[in-house]
Amino acid sequence: MLRLVPGSRLLDLASGSGELLCTWARDHGITGTGVDISTVFTAAARARAVELGVVDRVRFVHDDAAGFVAAEPVAVACCVGATWIGGGFDGTVALLRRSLAAEGVIVVGEPYWRREPDAEVVAGCGLGPDDEFRSLPGLLRHVGELGYDVVELVVADQDGWDRYEAAQWRNIRDWLVANPDDELAAEMRAELSTQPEGYARYRREYLGWAVVAMMPR
Repeated sequence: MLRLVPGSRLLDLASGSGELLCTWARDHGITGTGVDISTVFTAAARARAVELGVVDRVRFVHDDAAGFVAAEPVAVACCVGATWIGGGFDGTVALLRRSLAAEGVIVVGEPYWRREPDAEVVAGCGLGPDDEFRSLPGLLRHVGELGYDVVELVVADQDGWDRYEAAQWRNIRDWLVANPDDELAAEMRAELSTQPEGYARYRREYLGWAVVAMMPR
C-alpha cells in the first residue's frame, strides 16, 4: 500500500519489539531505524532482526522517541500506537514530519470511537480526561485540517481486536503460573479477572483502531 521500494529508508518511533521494521526489511528490502525507550523491547527487536536475517538493514536505538529526529530524511516515518510521544496525534504528526523526505509518507496508528461514548464508557476503556479520540470520519477530516492528504487507511475489525486482546490474557495467565510469588502477582490476577468482561462491555463495542497514511499537501 505504501509503494515501498528496495532501499527506502524508514523511521519507526516507539518501535516496540521491532516487528514492523524487521518484516518490512525482509519482505520489501527497506532499511530503517527503530527507536524505543524500553531496554526490553530494544533487545527483543535486535534479536528479531537476527532471527529474520536483516541485521544489515535495520538498527534499533534505545532512546526516548519523543523529540527524536532522523539524521537523514526518510521515505516513511511511522508511529503506530504511541502518539503519546508527541503529546497526542497532532504533536506526533509534527514530530514525524521533521524526519520526512520530500514526497515521503507519514504513518500513524490511532484509536477512534466507533460509537459516541459516555463517561462510563470512557472510564471502562481505561481512558482519562486527557485522552481525546475522534470518530473515524472526524480523524480523517482532522488529517486534512493539519495540512495532509490521506493516502491509505487500514482499520481493524472486531476479530482483529479479539485476537489482540485475548493474546494478552493468555500471556498474563502464563506469567501468573510462572511467577506466583511475585510482588505484582495480586495486581496481575485482578487484571486478568476483570479484563475480558471490560473488553467485551466497553472497548470491543466502542473503541476502534485505524492506521492512517498521509502526505503533506
